[in-house]
Amino acid sequence: MVQLRFHIEDAAAQSGLAALARASGDMTDLMDDIGRRLVSDTDRRFETETAPDGTPWRPSRRATETGGQTLTDKETLRDSISHQAGPRSVAIGTNVIYAAVHQAGATIRPKSAKALRFRLPNGAFVTTKEVTIPARPYIGLSEEGADGIDELTLAWLEKITRGSGAGL
Repeated sequence: MVQLRFHIEDAAAQSGLAALARASGDMTDLMDDIGRRLVSDTDRRFETETAPDGTPWRPSRRATETGGQTLTDKETLRDSISHQAGPRSVAIGTNVIYAAVHQAGATIRPKSAKALRFRLPNGAFVTTKEVTIPARPYIGLSEEGADGIDELTLAWLEKITRGSGAGL
């Protein structure tokens, strides 16, 4: 077994490390800031119609035919994105039932009928055996979002250590 032991004699550094240890037990404030940042980043993706990695979404037929935006016809999905912060984690998501279909894509087939039948935006009816909805990821961590989380975390750490009188 290899062990390294350090003894810090600087009172300000000891105070800062103690404050950091106490604060890291409940990071709800930081997690809430991160959650708000992730929701904001997701909202921006609906504006730019891009995935977290910057890939453009494939335009929907409705958006193409009506001149609207993909995934924002009534803005239900976009407006439903929220976050929940805890002491050591943050979750971002939605309770909209069709959200996963748009995030990951899906092929829809009839359960009991021989075909699907639905109306297009132009009023025409279509009958088909299946419909494939491409993935249009909207939730996820972009490079810019990761940089923003780094900045939030550093600011949180500075606030903690500054409040303790330590200059870490």
